Amino acid sequence: MASRRTIRRRRLWAAAGLILVGGLVIALMSGAFNRAVREISLPLHHEDIIRQQAKDKRLDPALIAAVIYAESRFVEGRTSPAGAEGLMQITPETAKDIARISGGSAFELADLATPQVNIAYGSFQLRRMLDRYDGDSAAALAAYNAGPGNVDRWGGSRLRVEDIPFPETRAYVRKVLDAQARYQGEYPAELGL
Repeated sequence: MASRRTIRRRRLWAAAGLILVGGLVIALMSGAFNRAVREISLPLHHEDIIRQQAKDKRLDPALIAAVIYAESRFVEGRTSPAGAEGLMQITPETAKDIARISGGSAFELADLATPQVNIAYGSFQLRRMLDRYDGDSAAALAAYNAGPGNVDRWGGSRLRVEDIPFPETRAYVRKVLDAQARYQGEYPAELGL
């Protein structure tokens, strides 16, 4: 026969289990669980900056979010082995070029760490590549990743994703285009779609 202490312990564990199951049921029913899973699998931050840059640069906000997702998964402070900085992984050379072309203020490398500047510069570069390649998203994204010189050699705005010779760039373009569709479906209100 079980002692009182053992019986009490079993009852406590049973009560804790019921509370845990009840909490999970409530979370699932309230949508909190789904939101948490969505935030882990497809994060979104800085929506106000993304919406503003999309408006200013005539871009789909889901495209900006998708590039950020592919480049940094919205983790601030990232630096690539090639020296690219921030959410949209802008190289200092590209940033200096953007600052010169856009007539912006003097460029400071530390500015690339701020979401506002990084997303503005990344969006500027996206718009620039889309204009260069007649609105062709695949070519523009390939140029964002591998440089416009490579994309020009690969066929420019006639470039098909499957014809991109660099496996990393081909995977990058597919990842961004897939993420763009997912952001459009998952975050229409947050992105102002």
